[in-house]
Order: sequence, then structure tokens, then C-alpha cells
Amino acid sequence: MASITFKHVNKTYPGGVEVVPDLNLEIKDKEFVILVGPSGCGKSTTLRMIAGLEEVTGGELYIGDKVVNDVAPKDRDIAMVFQNYALYPHMTVYKNIAFGLQLRKMPKDEIDKKVHEAARILDLEHLLDRKPKALSGGQRQRVALGRAMVRNPSVFLLDEPLSNLDAKLRTSMRSEISKLHKRLDTTFVYVTHDQTEAMTMGDRICVMKDGIIQQFDTPQALYDTPCNLFVAGFIGSPQMNFCPATISNKGGQIVASFSDFDIPMTAEKAKALEGYVGKEVILGIRPSNFLRAEDAKTTITAKVELSELMGAETNIYLDCKGQKLIVCMPSNVYPKEDTDFVVGIDVDKVHVFDKDTQQAICH
Repeated sequence: MASITFKHVNKTYPGGVEVVPDLNLEIKDKEFVILVGPSGCGKSTTLRMIAGLEEVTGGELYIGDKVVNDVAPKDRDIAMVFQNYALYPHMTVYKNIAFGLQLRKMPKDEIDKKVHEAARILDLEHLLDRKPKALSGGQRQRVALGRAMVRNPSVFLLDEPLSNLDAKLRTSMRSEISKLHKRLDTTFVYVTHDQTEAMTMGDRICVMKDGIIQQFDTPQALYDTPCNLFVAGFIGSPQMNFCPATISNKGGQIVASFSDFDIPMTAEKAKALEGYVGKEVILGIRPSNFLRAEDAKTTITAKVELSELMGAETNIYLDCKGQKLIVCMPSNVYPKEDTDFVVGIDVDKVHVFDKDTQQAICH
């Protein structure tokens, strides 16, 4: 049983610098959880507290049903993969993977079996005699994973393990780590600032800001129903468009008006917005939730600032009477700069946020 539970955990550094004020988080046994957020949000500190590399200032941290606040890292049954791989440069790949098992005084034949099994899974068998300097970044990362794997830990901790790799290698390593999780069937906690990694790998994602959990949910739920402006802006690429708007009732129809355009609200959204008539809100529209004008009942007209062909789609940068928008269209839609462009809005997928609290009102 390798669930991880934070109960009112606080982390304060000398001098009163509070990085994590009051963390309550439950990671289920065998779950793949991603901690994501901007630099300095407390995600790596949270991971290091699980590992025992950072002391818990207050509260209780459980691994399984055992409080581990004062348990040494070596006794926590965890394995950690670092951003810089932390391999021993003077040792071969074989010895790097075997090192932790040798420290445990495991029999040689058992060590050999475990090392070769890990090397086979990670496609490292032909590299066992090489030293780290003769390996590519992706190969070094796989050696670091192998070293963690052979220990058969209850919990895998991964701290930005792909950030030093190029884009193509990152994509392939993402799928390798996801496959590894399924094969090992153990708890994975993974830290990244890359929301694409988070969306493609995790069972659940914990979005953090200033040491506080903003939302802890499945990737799809974070994308479809972000709880506030921060989560809405952090998850999704290109980022969600945010438009200041005013809610009004026009002939019995609740509408959100921005840049002289009225966006009618669906019946469900209208109900949630009844108390906001006459007030300002923030409309959230994902670039992918714009439609071709001929496919939409609601359209707006804006000036094209830039069209950016991305292969399968075009990112179109618009100026809608001072309101900047990014719109994603199929690649065969490529309007010229400085022309007027009419684009539709999928009103079913418009998000509305409270201007003052920044919390979601409706989706």
C-alpha cells in the first residue's frame, strides 16, 4: 500500500519564508499524479518532502498508513529520478543501475538478474559497458529510470526528468514513462512545469500556485471545467483567451457583451449568471472553441494581426476592437494580415469567471 497523504503540511524555511502554507493532498495507491505549476509554486518542495530530502515544518505526511515525518529517506521505500540524472560518471551503466542494490548487500546473481531485466525493458542492454559521458541525454535518462526501477520501490518520484531533453526525445520519453508506470503498477509522483507533459501522462493533475493547490483533478476535467482563471490560463496551449465582458438581459436573453459584440448565454449559463446582470465578468474562450463563421450562429469580426501555420492548423492572432484573441482554425483557413476576419464562437463551451474572485461561475 503506497498511498501518500499530506495533512495540513507546512514548509517554512529559516527566516520565515513560507513555501507551502497548508497542504492537504491524497495520492492513491498505484496512481500517476502530476504536480504542475510555474517556477516557485512549491511543487518540487512537495516532492522533496515525500522523499525526505526536505523536512516537514508542520502537519503530518503519510506513506501508506505510516507517518514518515521523521523517517530517513533510505527507509521510506521510495526511488527518485532527478532532472540532471545524478549518474556516477566513473561507473558503467551496469554499475550505475546496480549501485543501490550493492549497498543493500543483495546477492550478485540477483543483482545481475534485476539489472538485465531493467536494461531489457528500457532498451539499454547494448549500453551496459558504457559510461554516462558516452550516452545521449535520453539514454542517461533511461539509466536513471533503471536505477530507480531495480529497487522495486513503493513510490517513484520524478523531478522534471525530461526538461533537459530536446522536443522530439521528450515526446518519446513521455510515452516510455507512461508505459513504465503501467508495467510496474506502482505509485508515481511527477513534477513538471510543462502542461503538455501533465495533460498527456497523469491520472490526475495537481495544479499549484504559491504553495497552494488550485485544483486537483483529471486532465479532462481541468481542461473542460477549470475552477479559476489561473487554472484556465495554465492548462491548454495556446492559452485560453480572457475577455472583460458585461452581463445584460436583452429581451429576456442573458448575453455577455465585449467589444460591441453580444454573446448569448445558454439556458444553463444564463441561470448561473442571473445575479451578475449589469456586472462585469471575464469571458474565457479557448482558441479551439472558435468555429468557421458558416458553422456558427454567433460570430464576431476582428482584424487579422498574424496568421501562423502550425501544420494541421492555423493560429490566427486577432484584434477585436482592442481585445486581443488567438483563434485556432484548420490549416486551409489562412487569412491575410490587416484584413477583416469573421469567426464563429461555440457558445456551449464559453467559460465565465467572476472578475473579483477569479473563480469560475459557469462553463
